[in-house]
Amino acid sequence: MSPPSFYFRRGRIVPANVFDRLRALVLSAFLIAAFAVPALAGPFEDAVAKFANDEFSDTDEAVGLVASSGNALAFPIISALQDGRLSADPESKKVFVTGADGKIIDAATGAAVASLPAGASAVRLNNRLRRTVEAALGSLTLLSPDPAKRIAAAQQVFKSHDEAALPVIDGALAKETNKAAKSAFAEARAAILLYKADATDAEKLESIAIIKARGDQEALVLLTGLGSDASPPVAQAASSAISAIQSNLALWSMVQNAWYGLSLGSVLLLAAIGLAITFGVMGVINMAHGEMVMIGAYTTFVVQEVIRTRYPELFDYSLLMAVPLAFLVAGALGVLIERSIIRFLYGRPLETLLATWGLSLVLQQAVRTAFGPTNREVGNPSWMSGAFELGQITITYNRLWILCFTLAVFAILLAMLRYTALGLEMRAVTQNRRMAASMGIATSRVDALTFGLGSGIAGIAGVALSQIDNVSPNLGQSYIIDSFMVVVFGGVGNLWGTLVGAFTLGIANKFLEPVAGAVLGKIAILVLIILFIQKRPRGLFALKGRAIEA
Repeated sequence: MSPPSFYFRRGRIVPANVFDRLRALVLSAFLIAAFAVPALAGPFEDAVAKFANDEFSDTDEAVGLVASSGNALAFPIISALQDGRLSADPESKKVFVTGADGKIIDAATGAAVASLPAGASAVRLNNRLRRTVEAALGSLTLLSPDPAKRIAAAQQVFKSHDEAALPVIDGALAKETNKAAKSAFAEARAAILLYKADATDAEKLESIAIIKARGDQEALVLLTGLGSDASPPVAQAASSAISAIQSNLALWSMVQNAWYGLSLGSVLLLAAIGLAITFGVMGVINMAHGEMVMIGAYTTFVVQEVIRTRYPELFDYSLLMAVPLAFLVAGALGVLIERSIIRFLYGRPLETLLATWGLSLVLQQAVRTAFGPTNREVGNPSWMSGAFELGQITITYNRLWILCFTLAVFAILLAMLRYTALGLEMRAVTQNRRMAASMGIATSRVDALTFGLGSGIAGIAGVALSQIDNVSPNLGQSYIIDSFMVVVFGGVGNLWGTLVGAFTLGIANKFLEPVAGAVLGKIAILVLIILFIQKRPRGLFALKGRAIEA
């Protein structure tokens, strides 16, 4: 039977030859569509499949192909390769990414997978491949919408100076609007061109200028590793840049030591300021002063433990709550010590020293019994965590806040001594105890409150020190000798002398440590103080008064 010469199609008469052509066209379109998707997906899938060959050369090639594919799965795949979370099955040539949450996906398609095949194993890396992976990850994040990630990626390219990243760097630099990111891209481009074999001398000289302007240790390493095969103009420019960077880093090293000295000085001031009050007003050599610092640190620990277990949302305010509590606890304990022990030993400094030393041992053992002998964890609130860069130095927020806190305590104490009745009475007793008593001042009450004030300030010093030192029963012993040195050097009972003495000793100590070492540096400071006291027995700023001058 011959085929019909025409067909009815939706109420219309269509010639058979036309209908057959339309049917053939539709069939062809269907076949093209069926095979088009594998054809488009093929290059990326083929690149991913190379990870399953268990050959370093194939893995290297796969990293380059995947990184340059523009596929959304490129970053997860290479990141998993770096972390050891990329697995491959050599039989099926399938590659799998295990996420940080334990979920598994097919690396080629992104489809979820229930479990890894029995024959799957982690894709191997060697040192050369690790550098390649780091460079690839840097290139993949160069175009991130987050400026911080772009800067971090550019910094990684600066370190690796991988030529493969140059096209991406050029493209990113052309459209970058963020000033910091643009500078990072320019430095990364300069690092690549400096080591690029076919770069001109003009490009390398320009790159050296950019790297010299950066001026940090990484720039110095990059220029030092340039080698002797560079042309004379480039080698001379690199040598000049190295000398300039070394001089600049030496200057910044001095600034860093000065900052460390100020930081140490603030700690010494905070630990010694309470001792300056009790020693200056009462003439008591209080060897248990360090234990008041320890009590303040343990008060901070208790406050944070309560907040952690009951009110975790208030953790960032834990130190603000601990400051007044530490002052009250240590101050009350100081008043109790003065009323029960110290008041019976006035005028007998040696016996006072021995009694307070024995008391320090009792307090240490009491804390060991209550909290145990091991260190206790005291956390940093979020606003005291982290650091920031200033030029070529790093400043941590906890040290900066402690410095500000110390100066605030010092200013409040000065105002209290100058503008309150207790401050006036304390100054009167300091300068002439008998005359103050004859004017109706209750010297015994002033002594108790003064000892409590000094102990309370030591307690809030413990709050600050808990952020930078181990909270243990021996915390106070680390600062008691240095505190006495500060007080004697600055002038007994003089707060301004304590301030100057603390910062002077702190800075001197940090400048001596790199030269003589930590132990010899402390010994040198002690010898210098002894020699100074021989010339000025009353310290830098001696108090004046009839009783003192007599």
